[in-house]
Amino acid sequence: MDMTRGEVVCNVCGLIADDNLIDPGAEWTNRDRGEDRARTGAPMTNRLADRGLNTSIDARDLSSGSAASHGMSPQARRDWRRRRVIDERSKTRRSRERNLVKANQFIRDRSGLPISLQEEVARLYRHLSSKGFVTGRSIAGVTAACTYLVAREERLPRQIPELCESFGVDEKELSRLIRKASRELNLHRVSGPDQYFDRFINDLELPPAFRLDVDAIWNRIAPHDEVWQGKKPMGVAAAIIYQASQASQTPRTQSEICRIANVSEVTLRGLVRIITETLVLLDRMEERS
Repeated sequence: MDMTRGEVVCNVCGLIADDNLIDPGAEWTNRDRGEDRARTGAPMTNRLADRGLNTSIDARDLSSGSAASHGMSPQARRDWRRRRVIDERSKTRRSRERNLVKANQFIRDRSGLPISLQEEVARLYRHLSSKGFVTGRSIAGVTAACTYLVAREERLPRQIPELCESFGVDEKELSRLIRKASRELNLHRVSGPDQYFDRFINDLELPPAFRLDVDAIWNRIAPHDEVWQGKKPMGVAAAIIYQASQASQTPRTQSEICRIANVSEVTLRGLVRIITETLVLLDRMEERS
């Protein structure tokens, strides 16, 4: 293919099989004096209610200094300020658009996720909104539920109490919304204790090599579902980390681990006892074999 002439030529006989081909790439012809040859705007994004396709009148361009550099008179500035207000109101005239604006603001300010995951949260919320799921429910609650589901799918689980504090919703309400949203989006998945190891180890300021000790315990009890399934994964992760820390040179107290994992000390002690008994039983079975 000759990209300069827009022709498809046979390499053997030179026959022109096709011509006048359309170049699907970007046009880089520079018709300005500047060095930037880009002729496109920002890509579409779900983090904005209008997907970033609408034109915005920037208030900074209407300030006295910027307007004077563009040759705008004071009367013209007042007219453009009025047009800007009308333009902003027209973008949120419908209730669904106002709903998306509020939800996207929650996602950007309170989710605590990277931009790529914020994009996925906004996409899930937009999908639920189009199905009428958000009607009659809290915007903050549905946004928090989408944040929880995306973080869980990306193996960066967030704790429900943490999201409740960030989004200002009730724990029972958020748990109910997570169950309903997961059924609606078909995102059923059980979080395992291993998904919390890295975060808890980092919050406890333990050395990176400590993860090897934690994995050694987890790999022994993971095949035995009856030991850890049906229990709070944060609690199981906290119990394993506590068990490993007591045998290492960097021990942590029960209160420190419970504060990070958001579980009670009674729960932690009960899970530690179960894990200890399981490990002792496995040692005996290995000795007999």
